[in-house]
Amino acid sequence: MCLMPPVGTVERIVSRDRVIILAGMAAITALSWAYTVREAWAMDQMHAGMDMTGVLMQSWTANDALVMFLMWAVMMIAMMTPSVAPMVLVFALHSRKRKAEARPYASSGAFLSGYLIAWTLFSAVATAAQWLLQKYALVDMMMEPTGKLFPGLVLFAAGFFQFSPLKHACLRHCRGPLHFFGEHWRPGTKGALQMGLHHGLYCTGCCWFLMALLFVAGVMNLLWVALIALFVLVEKVAPRGEWIARIAGVLFLGGGAWMLYSAFQAA
Repeated sequence: MCLMPPVGTVERIVSRDRVIILAGMAAITALSWAYTVREAWAMDQMHAGMDMTGVLMQSWTANDALVMFLMWAVMMIAMMTPSVAPMVLVFALHSRKRKAEARPYASSGAFLSGYLIAWTLFSAVATAAQWLLQKYALVDMMMEPTGKLFPGLVLFAAGFFQFSPLKHACLRHCRGPLHFFGEHWRPGTKGALQMGLHHGLYCTGCCWFLMALLFVAGVMNLLWVALIALFVLVEKVAPRGEWIARIAGVLFLGGGAWMLYSAFQAA
């Protein structure tokens, strides 16, 4: 027969776990943002005094591809780690209770690692997309769009996506941690990694078009990066997050329509 620790002891352990997890995730986020800001600053310095807007890079070396992939991967960690913090805290609480009851539990670190692996995979796709966009002259060497037609189409499509069944199916999983863990719980480190990856894929399905909006204002536009990261967090944790997603969809459609109109007027 398993003897449960006193309730006060469990609460102190859970509180300590929460502080450790939040501190660790804050450190990961801060380091990732520091790297992203440094890359944006380095790019500005590289092109200081040079008008590189509109200059196209037709081919990449292997080193170029690696640098761009690393940039995307770290930027995704910076943007998405805060939004998964509530899910990780619920996971840690659920795991701690299972451990106290002598039931199979799992590691919060492994869960977070699985989640970030999913976004690292997305970063590889985003890197390939950027290469194609530069190859076909839709973005320039500053990773900014070369006209209004392409960003208008992206913004308009993002607006439609906000109303799609895929968006809301994935968003429901992101907003319902207890339901997610009830359906997908697996014990052990391997199980935690699988759950994190599974949740990360749901999150990618929910947010990938929001990340595509980085091509609208410029991939290294830090204000745009911060606003998208904040919107993802609000969409996941705020009351009526589904309605927030729909309101954003209307705004995206309006902005996309305006950019497309401007592009056709200029043609």
